[in-house]
Amino acid sequence: MTTLAGIYTIDPAHTTIGFVARHAMVTKTRGHFGEHTGTISVGESIADSSANVVVQAASIDTGNSDRDAHVRGEDFFDVERFPEITFATTAFDVDQDGNGTVTGDLTIKGITKPVTLKVDAEGLAEDHAGNTRFGFEATGKINRTDFGIDFNAPLNTGGVLISEEIKLEIEVSAIKQ
Repeated sequence: MTTLAGIYTIDPAHTTIGFVARHAMVTKTRGHFGEHTGTISVGESIADSSANVVVQAASIDTGNSDRDAHVRGEDFFDVERFPEITFATTAFDVDQDGNGTVTGDLTIKGITKPVTLKVDAEGLAEDHAGNTRFGFEATGKINRTDFGIDFNAPLNTGGVLISEEIKLEIEVSAIKQ
């Protein structure tokens, strides 16, 4: 039987780091970051684990090139000055199967805030190439204005163009080293 303990590298081809924002208060806009790297170190005790992820902010993709260009600019991520978004864990509160919460420091635009993610393990398996893979989903919420992303526009009908609350939707496939 394969043990979960070990060092894992996030497989960018099989990992999605995504988000959801309300737009015009009537719909949702989804996006993801296409370029990211990360490692997860799982200890014999899951509480002794750690993870570090680096996301290239310019790799944002919302399915609309004009919107993506605006979001890369100074109104949002300002990728020229702040090319990376990082997450480094500070605490694991998960069971031996990998389900629970993970807390870490999220840094966007040079501002670091603690974020807690709900984590659900998807399993541990050997892939077609003989690699041991660990998969999990993580979800959470942040307030984008906490990270200096405060662009908005009022709507004539009330409300604002973009929600402050951003939902995080992450699906990871990591390969044991």
